[in-house]
Amino acid sequence: MKQLFITFTLFIIMASMAVGCNNATPESKEPPQDESHEESSVEKPAETEDESPADDAADLDKEKVLRIALTSQLNSFDLPYTLERTLRNVTWAIYDSLVWVDEQGNVVPALAKDWEISEDGITYTFHLRDDITFHNGELFNADSVLLTWQRGLNEEAGNKKSFQLVTDIEKVDDYTVNITTDGPSPLLLDTMSTYWGMVPPKYIAEVGDEEFGRKPIGTGPFMYEEWVTGERIVLMKNPNYFREGYPKLDKVIFRTISESATRVAAIQTGEMDIVTRLSADEADSLRDKDGVEVMKYSIDRVYYITFNNLTSGKGLPTENVNVRLAMNYAVDMDTIIERLFNGHAIPATGFITANNFGHDASIKPYGYDPDKARELLTEAGYPDGFDIGMACPIGAYTSFDDVCQAIQGYLGEVGINADLELMETGKYWDLESKKELPPLFGESWSNSASESLIRLEGLLRADATYSTWTEPTIDDLLDKITMTAKPEDRAELYKELQQYMHDNPPFIYLYVPSTFEAIRNNVKDYTPRAAENYFLYETIVE
Repeated sequence: MKQLFITFTLFIIMASMAVGCNNATPESKEPPQDESHEESSVEKPAETEDESPADDAADLDKEKVLRIALTSQLNSFDLPYTLERTLRNVTWAIYDSLVWVDEQGNVVPALAKDWEISEDGITYTFHLRDDITFHNGELFNADSVLLTWQRGLNEEAGNKKSFQLVTDIEKVDDYTVNITTDGPSPLLLDTMSTYWGMVPPKYIAEVGDEEFGRKPIGTGPFMYEEWVTGERIVLMKNPNYFREGYPKLDKVIFRTISESATRVAAIQTGEMDIVTRLSADEADSLRDKDGVEVMKYSIDRVYYITFNNLTSGKGLPTENVNVRLAMNYAVDMDTIIERLFNGHAIPATGFITANNFGHDASIKPYGYDPDKARELLTEAGYPDGFDIGMACPIGAYTSFDDVCQAIQGYLGEVGINADLELMETGKYWDLESKKELPPLFGESWSNSASESLIRLEGLLRADATYSTWTEPTIDDLLDKITMTAKPEDRAELYKELQQYMHDNPPFIYLYVPSTFEAIRNNVKDYTPRAAENYFLYETIVE
C-alpha cells in the first residue's frame, strides 16, 4: 500500500512539474561553496560601456562569429572574482595558465615549457616560454606568475583557496620560477589550470584592479572588445596567439539570457549558436528542429542526503552503519530518476564519479531492496524504525524538493519517519554553513578538477565549512591521498576510499544528473566537459 502511495505521489509531482516546465533550468542555482560549494565574495563592480552594440547579423556576413547564451550576468573579468562556473568560460577565453588539462585529463604545458617537482613534492620549478606577449604587447615573464599569485590571495577574492595552496614563489630569473607548497599537493597543477590565469603587471599597475576587471588583458585566444553590462560581451580573435593556427573564430559574442524558454526560442530562430542548461523537456522539444543539434552529457555533480555525526546527528541511530546502509537500500533511485528526470541521470555510487581520476567502475549502486533495509534496521536494533529530522532547499536545484519528498516516502515505507522541512535557500545555506540543519538534509556538490579531493575534503573534514561527517579511517585515507605525489598510487587510494565509503556510507547517495545544451549544426569542434566548462580556440562556425 505504501509503495502505491509513493508511486502516486511521484505521479502528482510529475504532473505539477509539467505545468511549470518552461521555467526549469538544470543546476541554475548553486549554494555558497568551498570550491564548487564556491565561496561567496564581494563582487567587483562592473560599468556599462559607452559603445552601443554592433549589429550581429552584419558581423556574421564578414566574420566567423560564434554567439553563446549565458544564463547569468558576469560580475568581473578578473578570474579570482569570477564566481559562477559557466561564467568562467567567458573569462578563460582571455587567459592562459602555466599548464592546461587536456580532454583526456592529462596536465600538459601551456605558458610553461616544462617543469620539475622536487623529491619531497613541495617545490615546483617552472621553465616559462620566452616568446609570449599579452594582448597589449607586454611581455609575459616570471613577474606575471608572481603577481597572479599575489592578487589571488586577496581576502575579497572568491577563489582565493586555489592560490592558498602555494606558500611562496621565488623568481629565479625572468623565465624560471620556484613555486613552493607546505606539503605534497597533488591537485596543484590541476588547480592552476582552472584558476591561475596569467595577468600583465605593467597594465594592472597603470589602470588598477577595478579597471582590469572591466577591461582585461591576457595572453589567451581571444581579446576583450566590448562589455555592455547585462546585455552582451564581445571578444575578438588574438592574431598573435601562441598556439599556431588558432583560434578559428574571428569573434565570440556572449548574451545574457536568463530565462531558459527564451534561450530555447533563440536557438530555434538562429539568434544564438549555443544555449546551455536546458531542461530535459526543453531539449526534447528541440530534437526535430531544423538546424539544431541537442547535446546531453553527465556533469560532475553528486546529489546526496547527509548523515551527521558532528552536530545535530550525534547520538542518533544514523551513527550505526547498518542504519545508514538500510537507508540507502530503502530509496528507489531508479524510479525517482525515471519519474522526475525522464531517465536523464544515473544513480550515484559515491563521491568519486566516473569523470574523476581514481574512479572504481566495479562499485555499483545499492539498488532498491526494502526487505534488506528492514533486515539491517532489525540487526541495528530498530525493527520498528525511528523518527528523525530532515530538511531540503526549495527551488535550489531542478526538482530537488520533489526528490526529497519521494525519499521521505521511501524511508517511511521501512519505518523511518523523516520529518521533512522545505526551506528557502538563503536560510537553508546559512544554517548549513553554521552546521545547524537537521541530522538529514539534502544537497549537491559539483567538481571542476579532474580529481574529487576538494569535494571529499569539503564534506568529510571536521573543520570544513560544509562537512557533516568525520571518522578516522576516512581522515587517514584523505591524508594519504593528499601526501601521495605518484598518480598511480593516488588512484589506488581513491579506489580504497570509494570502497570504504560504499561499505560505510556517510550519505544516502542519490544521483549524478545529465545536462542538456543545444547548438546550431554549423558549429563544429565544440566539446563541453563534465564541469560545464569549454574552451573555444578550436571551435569553428561553418
